Amino acid sequence: MIKNPKELFVALLSDLRQREERTTDVLQELSDAAKNPDIKEALESRVFLKNQIMSSLDRCFKLIGEQPVKVNDRLHDIFVEDFRRELNEIQSPIAKSLYVMAKARQLMQARIGEYVALTAMADVTGHFGVGVLLESCLADKLAFIERTRRLVRNMVENEVAARLAA
Repeated sequence: MIKNPKELFVALLSDLRQREERTTDVLQELSDAAKNPDIKEALESRVFLKNQIMSSLDRCFKLIGEQPVKVNDRLHDIFVEDFRRELNEIQSPIAKSLYVMAKARQLMQARIGEYVALTAMADVTGHFGVGVLLESCLADKLAFIERTRRLVRNMVENEVAARLAA
């Protein structure tokens, strides 16, 4: 039972920390499934940044004088199960690539929402340094979304150009 804003903040921050760890595993799986070298490189670069994000989140807990609490992440398991099943049903290489990017963006969009809410909660609970750390992680997610948007646009443009040339 959550009794006050700080307990809610710790619970949500714990959720985010666990999801960041698990998201990295999913991104690695997405990277392995990607046949397009540009997608693979983008996802692997995102995985590379995991340590920086985890360090920032651990610093958040240190600043608020708390430890992460245990959380239930069944939603993540469902996401992974659905991803694997749906990916196996896709035959077209370009469709597979677009599907991988769509799922990566979906994961990042969920994290963006969590970071926005937690940044506001950091301010409400008087932890402005924590807000700075969370906003830096948020900036990373926003940059990833922008980069993947451009990558998808380039993939589609190249596919359309190839079809028109044929």
